[in-house]
Amino acid sequence: MDNNKRTVVVTGFGPFGEHTINASWVAVQELKKLGLGNDVDLHVYEVPVEYQTVQSLVPSLWKQYHPQLVVHVGLSGMATTVTLEKCGRNHGYKGLDNCSFCPDSQCCVEGGPDCIDSVIDMDSVCKRVTALGLGVAVSVSKDAGRYLCDFTYYTSLYLSRGRSAFVHVPPLGKPYSGEALGRALQAIIREMLELLSQAEDKINCQHEH
Repeated sequence: MDNNKRTVVVTGFGPFGEHTINASWVAVQELKKLGLGNDVDLHVYEVPVEYQTVQSLVPSLWKQYHPQLVVHVGLSGMATTVTLEKCGRNHGYKGLDNCSFCPDSQCCVEGGPDCIDSVIDMDSVCKRVTALGLGVAVSVSKDAGRYLCDFTYYTSLYLSRGRSAFVHVPPLGKPYSGEALGRALQAIIREMLELLSQAEDKINCQHEH
C-alpha cells in the first residue's frame, strides 16, 4: 500500500423530479475520467435521492475507504454557478424523497449540533479556483437547501468531524457542459486537498516542538 496516496470519495446524485439526468452525477463521471493525479485514489458513487439510503451509504463509505476527504456533489435547479457549501444543517427536512419519505424527526442526527461547518475554508477555495480562470464561475453559500443535498452533507460532516465538502452544480447547459463541470470539480478538489495538507503540516509542526 502506497502511504503517500490519498483517498478521495466523490458522490453525485441520481435522478429526481424533472431532473431525469442529474448534472451532479454527470459532472462526477467527467471528474472520474480526468482523475485527480497519480497520488490520489479516486472513488465515485451515485447516490439515490433517498434519505434512508443516505443514512446507511455515507457511513459505509467512510468506514470502507477511510478517505482523506469526501466530496458530495449535488444539483441545484436555481444555481447558475458552481457553489461551495460551507456548512450542513441538522433540522428542517420536510421535503419528500424519491420514496415519498422524509424522516419523522425532520433532522439528520438526533441530538447533533444544529449546524456543522466544513474544516475547509470555502472562501479560500473559491478565490483560488476563480484565479485559475477555468471559465466556470464559482461562489460560496451557507445554505445547502434542507433537502437530500444538505442531509447528506450534514451526515458526512458529523461522521468526519468536518472533513467533507459539498458542491452544488447548475443543471446541464445552464450554462455549463458536463465536461466543464468536471474540470471545475477537479480544480476545486485539488485546492481542497492542498488546503487540508497545509493544515496538517501546521499541526505536525506544532506536535514536533
